[in-house]
Amino acid sequence: MHGSTPRPDTVTWEDLVTTALLGTDRRPPARLAPGRPAPVALLDAAAGATVRRRAGLRAARAARRPDRAPEDPRPALPAAAAGRLTALLADRSGGASGGRRGSSPDLMELLPQWLAAANAHGYAAPAQALPALLDAARGRTDLRPAALAFAGPRALWLARFNPDWRFALRSAPGGGAALPDPGDEKGIRRLWEEGLFAERVALLGALRARTPALARELLSGTWPTERAEDRLLFLDSLRSGLSAADEPFLEKALGDRSRNVRATAAELLSALPGSAMAARMAVRATACVALDRTGDPPVIVVEAPHECDPGMERDGVVATPPAGRGERSWWLGQLVEAAPLGTWPDRFGGRDAREIVALAVADGWQGELHAAWCRAAVRQRDAVWSRALLGSPSAPEAGGPGAVSLAERAKLLAALEAEERAEWVAGFIATHGLSEAFQLLGVCAVPWAAPLGRAVVDALNIARDAGSYPWSFSGVMGLAERCLDPAEAARLEGLLAIPDEREDAAPGAGGYWAEAFQRLVTTLRLRAAMADELRPAGPGATRPPDSAGTRRGGQDRPAHPAP
Repeated sequence: MHGSTPRPDTVTWEDLVTTALLGTDRRPPARLAPGRPAPVALLDAAAGATVRRRAGLRAARAARRPDRAPEDPRPALPAAAAGRLTALLADRSGGASGGRRGSSPDLMELLPQWLAAANAHGYAAPAQALPALLDAARGRTDLRPAALAFAGPRALWLARFNPDWRFALRSAPGGGAALPDPGDEKGIRRLWEEGLFAERVALLGALRARTPALARELLSGTWPTERAEDRLLFLDSLRSGLSAADEPFLEKALGDRSRNVRATAAELLSALPGSAMAARMAVRATACVALDRTGDPPVIVVEAPHECDPGMERDGVVATPPAGRGERSWWLGQLVEAAPLGTWPDRFGGRDAREIVALAVADGWQGELHAAWCRAAVRQRDAVWSRALLGSPSAPEAGGPGAVSLAERAKLLAALEAEERAEWVAGFIATHGLSEAFQLLGVCAVPWAAPLGRAVVDALNIARDAGSYPWSFSGVMGLAERCLDPAEAARLEGLLAIPDEREDAAPGAGGYWAEAFQRLVTTLRLRAAMADELRPAGPGATRPPDSAGTRRGGQDRPAHPAP
């Protein structure tokens, strides 16, 4: 009603903070309940708002009392770890903006590793931390899977009372609803036929992990009546646990009326080297690529397709090339990419992958052919071909015979074992420095193996001594803070002094480098302390593989990317 005073619980926290900063004399709290001195009324309103914020609820009219929050049966966090979580969640700024960050650790960037480690130990989130945890996950989508796993069922219960946290319900399997028990086939079929789309996707994913045959049966039964965009997402769920048993269903999907569905089905079939579609693609690809033995040494000759026939289109070949690409080279790349890599040794006289890649290719087709083999090696996760295409990390071209970009090299590296991957990247850095290594470091296991960690630190030290512009290495330094083994902290002590600046160095570079190395050492020690705080207490307690950054048996975990 006009002229009425709003209730104190309608005043936003931002209004209260602004009034407190400006002072009640300059900004009287007009929206607060009258009758009390302005400073007192402001403090009363702030006290009430604080209680509501800690409770995680927005003020509303009285309604039926909600059901009790579910119990979380997981063990409680150790007290020190709970205190650390509070500190990490309180650092919402994400570090200082701009190039210079000072020597203090960026706590928010350590939160992903802390959450991964807490989940590995199976701890439950403290109830009082749930609002801040949900707020953090709301602001950063990369945190959501680990944050919601750690927050547990109570966070889903709480999210139903605050629209800001509805993302948690959308992110949870089945929108926060419990899926039927594995043995409840009737309930499973009812949910598949009557459930919401998110519930059906979650159900299909869960079934793929335990009863893939039932998942295929459900999907086949309703496939003709599903919307095209839904069919595409359902089909994508088959990537998990893909096997030869999925081939008949995928073959039928090649005739789908949606081009995107057909393309996805073809991609999945090409990842099954024994499939009929892969065999068809092998026949087409080998008709285009052959070995000319008349010269010394022999060379690979290529005759790209002259047309894209209906059979090729049905098997996933896209007829129309992107702008700037020729049709024939576009079709050739798709055929070679989809053909099983095991096809080529027989085609080239029994040569292995390394020998095939070393052959010259006539008429300028080498880049196109090798790029297609790169994509095939990534799709089929073939370590032998990935190794051959990567070549030596110290090669002058720094990309190997087949990798045409850093992104492709990173994908090829992902097919190798963690130790070999780290050794290759360490060799690359030792030869070529850090300027092109950022993407390659992102696929290496965390914590970095000792040779890789030493290579990164040595390259940073060389860049500092050379008077390099320091801010250009801030991304790599940030990765090092999260990925170096904390045991390296002692070895870095000698890098903390401010070096003598060269005349051609960037102004203030020495101070920046000293700050950066100080922050690196401090962060490594902090990560070690975090791991200790999460260690289960008591005699005989076992420690699961650690994700927070300490080395525990060389766990193969990728780095958390920088935001």
